Amino acid sequence: MSLPKLDKNSYGTLAVVFMIAAVFIFVMNRFVDVAWLRWTLIVLAWLFCIWQLFFFRVPDRTAAGSDTIVSSAADGKVVIIDEVFEDEYLKRDCKRVSVYMDFFDVHANFWPVTGEVTYYCYHPGKHFLAFKPKASEENEHTSTCIRTASGTEVLFKQHAGTFARRIVNYAKPGLKVKAGEQCGIIKFGSRMDIFLPLDANIKVSLGDLTKACETVIAQIR
Repeated sequence: MSLPKLDKNSYGTLAVVFMIAAVFIFVMNRFVDVAWLRWTLIVLAWLFCIWQLFFFRVPDRTAAGSDTIVSSAADGKVVIIDEVFEDEYLKRDCKRVSVYMDFFDVHANFWPVTGEVTYYCYHPGKHFLAFKPKASEENEHTSTCIRTASGTEVLFKQHAGTFARRIVNYAKPGLKVKAGEQCGIIKFGSRMDIFLPLDANIKVSLGDLTKACETVIAQIR
């Protein structure tokens, strides 16, 4: 069985996690005399390390997206489907689909559609719970717009959550991107918003569980 591919921007985080776990295990072995308690805590430390490896892995997925098919940019649960005015870049009414990632979802993110990056901006901010409405604008987030071959624009925003303190995004204006390839990662609980044209045919419903790259969010022109 091959080892999972890990996000290249998370090696440092994982190194810190394993160093802390090693120190913790050393302390448990040295100072905790009650055997059942010592081994329970050691096992929990190892389980935490394994969970972190799972959390920061980059899964091998079959891409369903294209320049007309918008795939999910993240694993998680669909928590919002509505129409809103996108006032940062598109400056028009859009359909919005939001996917919430909890602690047990893979947090690597992927380009939702094939095209060219026309806009990217990083916004520092607060760290409210990612599923809260005010997290949309007040939390740390990035905004990225992709223009497809037909000229349709799809904007997506990576929102940090309560425990997230770093968002990674590979976008830069002029970059050619392909749906299903990794575009970055959000560390710990977070949310992904995708803004689509009003005539987009939404393919998911509230409460649906999504798999990045494989779940079709919408069809566009």
